[in-house]
Amino acid sequence: MPSFHHGSVEIAYIDEGEGDPVVLVHGFASTKNVNWIYPSWVSALTKDRRRVIALDNRGHGESTKLYDPAQYSIGMMASDVLALMDHLHVERADMMGYSMGGRITAYIARHHPQRQRSAILGGIGIGLTEGGGPGEEVARALEADSLDDVTDPRGRTFRAFADQTHSDRKALAACLRGSRQLLTTEDASAISVPVLIAVGTKDDVAGSAQRLGGIIPGSEVLDIPDRDHMRAVGDKVYKEGVLDFLGRRK
Repeated sequence: MPSFHHGSVEIAYIDEGEGDPVVLVHGFASTKNVNWIYPSWVSALTKDRRRVIALDNRGHGESTKLYDPAQYSIGMMASDVLALMDHLHVERADMMGYSMGGRITAYIARHHPQRQRSAILGGIGIGLTEGGGPGEEVARALEADSLDDVTDPRGRTFRAFADQTHSDRKALAACLRGSRQLLTTEDASAISVPVLIAVGTKDDVAGSAQRLGGIIPGSEVLDIPDRDHMRAVGDKVYKEGVLDFLGRRK
């Protein structure tokens, strides 16, 4: 698995296929494999004649684990994405992020629009500006000695997911505590790149896609029917909607 160093942080990534580049940024407690390879996103995009670049965010997967929440701001994680693009000599790309990855993608759309051809915000709606989603109860669940010690329902969900993916739970807890910065409504309304917002209709983590769509000028909203936050990632409707969106950006 290739990797590069962004300062002292080693970032693992994949770079597959040929064509217009698409950068994929996974969600909290996930990895490039869990979000993008196993649900067949990479194969679908490469079959669509696109170059697919995906990284393990710091603290996740095969990238460096850090235990100071200050090392996990959205701006720092966005800088890892931009550093990877620089490393691969990619000046500008379509970008898709899911959940926390959507926050990172939106941050880049606002602050570095020259690096994005378009932004796809998966699994993140009005929570981008109003908050919600996993909080301190999830961080405590990740630090608990055992899943049996966790009583909070959302905490149990994320703890079980972290155990399933064999993640470094202390690094994830630090990431969660350090990455809760929101985009202001003013910043979201200033996003100028083309945006697709894709959220499951049963997602109780992301917040309303329609409300976020009402803030970001010209954005499109894709409802992923009958999917919650965890199960929307690999959905066929999601894939078809993204491929259509990208196809209209020739």
